Formats: sequence, structure tokens, C-alpha cells
Amino acid sequence: MQNEHFIPGKDASLETTIAGMQAKLAGLGFEVEECSWLNPVDNVWSVHVRNKACHLMFTNGKGASQLAARASALGEFFERLSCNYFWNHYALGDSIGSSDFAHYPRERWFPVAGDDWPADLLTPELQAFYNPEGSIPAEMLIDMNTGQYARGICAIPYVRQRDGAAVFFPVNIISNLYVSNGMSAGNTPAEARAQALSEILERHVKFKVIAEGLCLPEVPEEVIARYPGIAAGIAGLRAAGFGIQVKDASLGGHYPVMCVTMLNPHDQGVFASFGAHPRFEIALERALTELLQGRALEALDGFPPPGFDLDEVASAPNIEIHFVDSSGIVHWRFFDETPDYAFVDWNFNDLEGGKTADDYAWLAERIHADGHDIYIADFDHLGVYACRILVPGMSEIYPIDELEWENNSNGAVVRPAIVNLAELDDDQCAQLAEILNELNIADEKPVAALIGLAPDAGSLWADLRVGELKAMLALAVGDSEAIREGCEWVRQFEQIDAGRRRIYRCIATLLDMEDPNVYEEALVSLFGEETLDLASDLIDGVVRFFDLPSPGLDFAGCTLHQSLLAEYAKVRRAMQAAA
Repeated sequence: MQNEHFIPGKDASLETTIAGMQAKLAGLGFEVEECSWLNPVDNVWSVHVRNKACHLMFTNGKGASQLAARASALGEFFERLSCNYFWNHYALGDSIGSSDFAHYPRERWFPVAGDDWPADLLTPELQAFYNPEGSIPAEMLIDMNTGQYARGICAIPYVRQRDGAAVFFPVNIISNLYVSNGMSAGNTPAEARAQALSEILERHVKFKVIAEGLCLPEVPEEVIARYPGIAAGIAGLRAAGFGIQVKDASLGGHYPVMCVTMLNPHDQGVFASFGAHPRFEIALERALTELLQGRALEALDGFPPPGFDLDEVASAPNIEIHFVDSSGIVHWRFFDETPDYAFVDWNFNDLEGGKTADDYAWLAERIHADGHDIYIADFDHLGVYACRILVPGMSEIYPIDELEWENNSNGAVVRPAIVNLAELDDDQCAQLAEILNELNIADEKPVAALIGLAPDAGSLWADLRVGELKAMLALAVGDSEAIREGCEWVRQFEQIDAGRRRIYRCIATLLDMEDPNVYEEALVSLFGEETLDLASDLIDGVVRFFDLPSPGLDFAGCTLHQSLLAEYAKVRRAMQAAA
């Protein structure tokens, strides 16, 4: 191949990487398309790639060149295919959940007998870590994707790196706490593992810096000048009018992390972007390209200004937002002129002679030295090496207590009833309403997200919220007080279809009338005859749940969800062939 391009940290040329991944995707039956390219400043590229058959399956790539960004996007696509992350938030259906395997052929199911966690699940130390008060019953570890209470807890084996022991981690814990952190795909295991551990350390340091309101030291301009491509991108941002601060986030030479912060004079917003790798140049480049991934210069408006309340900055919701899209608040202390650490001109692996195996070894040693264990699951069933790495106590994205208070297994509890609404009798409707209240699920939560449904655009499922579902259930059983409460909630919540909101206003009005018939002419003028008739039918029980069809546990009739499951079938076939 002529004019091959090699970049530090990769074990093959970009051309070889791209061609190999594209060929393997085609062989598996996936057709992806590049939807948008951005090159807002010199040497900063990003691309949005999606699956033509199911647009829910998409990734974003970034890099210092078009080739690097394309390779990045394809690598992320493979990591999410291999680690099943594209289906992390969705139900797999009863057919898959009850088949020989649901997630991976090597999975193991642990029957649930009482509240105690099965002894062979995790380790005693990890059980104490995830369930410190012993207040989480084993049933809450049933994974949302299958909801197979009869089979028990589905767990995947991970290898502890310090001694090679296999430890079974519940799918539920992985999906609730770690989401996409620590996943990677690459040309070799060392390349992918180094990337995954770098990502884990990047987010660990980022969250620490933000939550503690730390002030990082500036990187001297002469150091940045060593890397002309990166310096040109920074100069481009500054020429566009943005304040750019380049900071050493190694915390005194301890971690391989850099930070590039944008200060926007247009709206006083601030965006702190982090990047990590044992090689200084790669870490700095990643921090810069992350800042502009998927963003044109005009899209840098809208970030929040710095805040003064450290409790707010350190709160779990703010840290979560920083993980999702980095749009959370940073503390004013971050911009103090006196940093908490001195600048360190670090480089933990020589740029010229360094190997990815050395990168991985250094990162693993760093994490082990901090007292954490590293657990790795390898995946190569799609023809590209991928891994998922967990570092308990370091790589969690969400707080441990979310296993008790925000566990997505709640969706598996109520899903059988919700996907069969039309078939529920009055007692079952009342029972479902009671369970929704007992689980303390937020009224504004989308029902589709709760039960793991990929809703079709324009369908009632697409904007149905738990609060409205409670109102529907109250209408089904004729609970006037609960109907009024539901109508009032809908009145105050504006993110529901305007036509349905009008129907609920009509329902509330009719309930307050002793004899609606004497006001019929005015009611028709205010609401329209069609709305009035439907509101009356809902109150009388002639129509239930707006005649919403029941998709059942395999989501029949849900086009988008079926397309997602059809794509999963391709991955399952590859797993079966490789088993």
C-alpha cells in the first residue's frame, strides 16, 4: 500500500486499520455511512458514522486527520458491537432472553434464592464494595435487557489481571455503573487495552479535578510549540475569538492526562476537555480533538459559566453531565492563578521507540499502584479485537448507590405489564399503578426508556411518560382522584403531544362538572367534538390507553426496535460461529 500513514499509539497504518474494519463490517452484514464531517480548525477532524439499517447504532470519531477520525469512528463502532453496547439500554425480547445465551455464549446464570447474592458471583470483597449495607436484594441484579427472573442473574467472566482469576460480573452492575467507560477496539490487544485504560484514567482524573475544584497548572507555550500540528489547532481556536487554556492534568506527574479548556466570550460559557495516554503528545491531541468532536465553532455556544457552589459542581448529576457531553459546570477555583500542582513535563513512554505493550504495562502498573484491581473481558468474535475493562473504585461513571436507588432492573419488573396494557384487567391496572408508585420512578421518565423500548417516531410510545401512564391506569380503573392528579401533572408537563394534553384538560374539566351535557355546546367550541368524544370515552372506559396496541415481550409491530434486534441477530450469529 502506497503512502501509508502511521500515528503514535497504533499498531498498524490508518489505511490498513480502516480497510480491515470496513471489510469485516461488510462480511458481518453491516453497512455504515459517514453522515457528517467537521474540520473547524487545522488538524482537528471529526466524523459521525451510523448504521444504515438502524440509525440508533452510531459512533463519532475524532483525530488530527480525516484518516485518523475515520479509523477512530470505525474502532468505536466495533467496540460497541463487540461489547453489545448498542443494545445496553434496550430489551432483547423474550425469545432471546430465554434462548441458550442472551449476551454471550460464555455467560453464566445464577439462580436467585432469597435476598442474599449468590456466593460464586463476584468475590466477597466486590460484593461488599457494591452492596456495602447489604440492602440490595439479589433480585435487583436481574439484567434489564432480558428480565429473566426465572433464570436468575446473568453474569460475564472477567479476568483479574494481577493473578489471572476469573470473576463473574453481573450484566446489571456493568450496565448500571460503567456504561461505555473502559471499552475499546484495536489492531492488537495491547493497543486496545492501552486505549481503554487511558480512557478510564482520563475520566477518573477529570471527575476528581471537577468535583474537588482543583486548579491545574498551565502548559508553557514552548512545550506546546514542540507539537506544531496541535499548536496550529489551538491557534485557530484563539484566532476565532475563544480563550484557550492548556493545562497539565497529571496531578504532579502522577497520571497521563492533559486538559484543554475553552472560555467563550460570546456567552461566558466554559468547556473543559480532557485526554489521556502515557505519551504526552497523544494525550494533548486527544484533549484538543475531544473539545471539537462533533462541534463546529458556532456550536461552542451554550456551555454553562463557572460556578461558585462546590457542592453543586461536585454533585452526581453534574458529574454525570460531564461524562455525557462535558456540558456540566466547573468551579471558579479551576481558573485560580495559583495551581494546586506544579507543571510536570512528563512523558511516560518515549514517542519514538515506545510500543503499545509498554503503554499498557505502564498504565496497568499505575492503576495497581493506586490499589485498584483491573478486570478485563476480551472479545474477538467479530474478527477485530475488543475489550471491556472494569476498575472497581475508579472506573464507575455512576455512584455505587445507584444500584439501590436508580437500578434499571425496575424496568424489567414493570415491562411485562406495560407491553401488554390492552390485555390488563382492572385489578392488574391497579397493581401496575401501585408498583410504579412503590418503585418511586420519576413521573417525567419516558416509559420507553424505562422498559427498554426503542420507540417509533411519532408513536405514543415516543413521548409517553410515567406520569401520563399513571393517568391512563387511573382512567382504566375509574379512580377519579388519581385521574385528577394525572391530569394536573400532564397540564404542568409540556413535553407531551399537544393533542393529548388537550384531551387531558378536557377530562379534568368534565370531571369537575356535575352534568357535562348542559355545557355540551361550549365544550365542543372549546375542545372540538373529536377531543370531547375521546375524553368522554376514556372516562367511561369505552376506550382504554388511547387504543395503544400491545407489542408484547418481543415488541411486535415496533419497527425501530425490530430493526435493532435484527442487527443484534447478526452479532449473535458471529458469536455462535466463534463459540
